Amino acid sequence: MLKFGIIGCGVIAPLHVKAIKEAGNQASLYAVCDIIEDRAKKFLSDHGAKKHYVNYFDMLNDKEVDVVCICTPSGMHGEMAIECAKHGKHILCEKPMEITTEKLDKLENEISKYPNIKMGCVFQRRTQEIAVKVKKAIDDGIFGKLVMGSAYLKMYRSADYYKSADWRATWEWDGGGALMNQGVHGVDLLNWFMGGATSVSAVAKTIVHDIKVEDTAVAVLRFGSGAIGTIECTTSIYPAQDTRFEIHFEKGSIIFTDKGISLWGAQEISGSTVPDGPSIKDNPAALGSLSHTPILLDLINAINNNCQPMVGPKEGRKAVDLVLAIYKSSKTRKEVKL
Repeated sequence: MLKFGIIGCGVIAPLHVKAIKEAGNQASLYAVCDIIEDRAKKFLSDHGAKKHYVNYFDMLNDKEVDVVCICTPSGMHGEMAIECAKHGKHILCEKPMEITTEKLDKLENEISKYPNIKMGCVFQRRTQEIAVKVKKAIDDGIFGKLVMGSAYLKMYRSADYYKSADWRATWEWDGGGALMNQGVHGVDLLNWFMGGATSVSAVAKTIVHDIKVEDTAVAVLRFGSGAIGTIECTTSIYPAQDTRFEIHFEKGSIIFTDKGISLWGAQEISGSTVPDGPSIKDNPAALGSLSHTPILLDLINAINNNCQPMVGPKEGRKAVDLVLAIYKSSKTRKEVKL
């Protein structure tokens, strides 16, 4: 049984706890850490951890901890992941892995120095049944050549949400706005489906919210597969819309949301062909442990069998590289190559 520690006892941490518990006898929650000691103590009491820490270095020095879940603000992820590796701890890092190219480069380089340490990034949309089915259809070429791929990521966040923590909607700690925080899951999924973006032309703006980062963005993409596509992302519309993906081929199309597949090939589907999934369009915590559990189990498998996690450092940075390219394109008003 692997003993897990969690750094950061905020809104996302309980989803990691549930995933740890759902792993059964493969994992247990051993330690929690937060710079606010009362919050760490309450989290320990609520979730049955054995120890709490205020300084994460103290937790990393605890020989009982095998794996660390990093659930802190995005701009802290890289530094903490590197320290975990140096202390011999495996890592499950919340998205995004880091928020600048320089930090991503450093993280990937440093982690590579510790080949026995496994690091997974939480891009849990890849594990959803719908996504797995779509990816297999693309890889098997059942509808022929890819033509277009689009992600519609139209969410709502209130002014109170952005005021709930001083790191939210900052370049320094959040790395951006609607795209980097909320939309990055959809960016990752589309990029994964389409074979990776090779260039982007984009506009990113702050239209509604009183924040310094973008709340609305549109991007036109070229993919390595030869296809083209778009991303529309916002946190400034009301009511929020279901996240939707459209993948078009020369011989068919696939359209789906979190609720299921509405078009498969040339056949419209009434109702879902897969179990209904929860939506995160209004509530960032609503996706639930159902989607964290496969990612956590994948990391446990990588540790036990000395193989690579589904979304390791090299794979986990691709969505962030794309978001950063979108920001650069918007700023320079030029096409940016990846």
